Amino acid sequence: MTDSNPAQASASYGQKIRLQYLQDFAFEKLTMVFAATTLVALLGIIVSLFLSAWPALKQFGIPFFYTVEWDIINSEFGGLIAIFGTVVTATIAIFLAVPLSFGIAVFLTETCPMQLRRPLGTAIELLAAVPSIIYGMFGLFIFAPLFAEYIQPAIAATLGKLPVVGQLFTGAFNGIGILAAGLILAMMILPFIASVMRDVFEIVPPILKESAYGLGCTTWEVVTHIVLPYTKGGVVGGVMLGLGRALGETMAVTFVIGNAHKISTSLFSPGNSIASTLANEFGEAEPGLHYSSLFALGLALFLITFVVLSLAKWMLIRAEKKKGFKT
Repeated sequence: MTDSNPAQASASYGQKIRLQYLQDFAFEKLTMVFAATTLVALLGIIVSLFLSAWPALKQFGIPFFYTVEWDIINSEFGGLIAIFGTVVTATIAIFLAVPLSFGIAVFLTETCPMQLRRPLGTAIELLAAVPSIIYGMFGLFIFAPLFAEYIQPAIAATLGKLPVVGQLFTGAFNGIGILAAGLILAMMILPFIASVMRDVFEIVPPILKESAYGLGCTTWEVVTHIVLPYTKGGVVGGVMLGLGRALGETMAVTFVIGNAHKISTSLFSPGNSIASTLANEFGEAEPGLHYSSLFALGLALFLITFVVLSLAKWMLIRAEKKKGFKT
């Protein structure tokens, strides 16, 4: 009995090692399949968009992306108006939402009383869960009348008087338009960016901040010199998450942008975006150039998002490379 026990133990140990090896091998291949599925889905989206958009791209060529014509009756299409509206509204939203989100995240992680951090953080997360159509209804029925009666006249009386910038804030006070859509988008993406910023700010090791405070740094110095450099990857990721939603938002923008196929120098004027154009016209589009042009707009939106994300990734890589050369 004593002679067989070591052999049995060795065999049992060998079986356990083989089982663990098989489990690791299966887990590795399974995760590889999951990752490959994501890439295959992305490739499928790109291919389907391109194939569906090909008739319009073949007919109009590259000028499709910088032509303003959108004539359904005469089958003349250009995507510049929708692309312009998408980029401008998303830019307005990011310009307003990022500093506000940064302030909220800093307050919740650095200066907010402990008894208020959880309820305020939960409130921010609940705002992120509000459906986009609710934001659209709020924008059309509540925000737009107040915006037209109080905010637009105030903006026109102040910023509208400036030499060059003033042209952006002229026109009728109707409460809907490019600026109104940008403001509603800012409300929508603010809780997303603020939640991500708060979460990444909380992972900064307390010893780093305590050491900085011990050296006499102010809260602003701790945030700018300790917290932001440590979490810049997560911060940029949160901003890109918000920008992605701003670029692709459909219903909220459709409610308040005005849905007019024109480009104006005034942000008060109605306009259009890629998402709102697709929402308004896709259901009624017949197979042909109109249908294909809508897919071409979807392809343009995908390309815009891809370029923005690529630039953000390049900036992060460049910043990481420069970090080692600072003196």
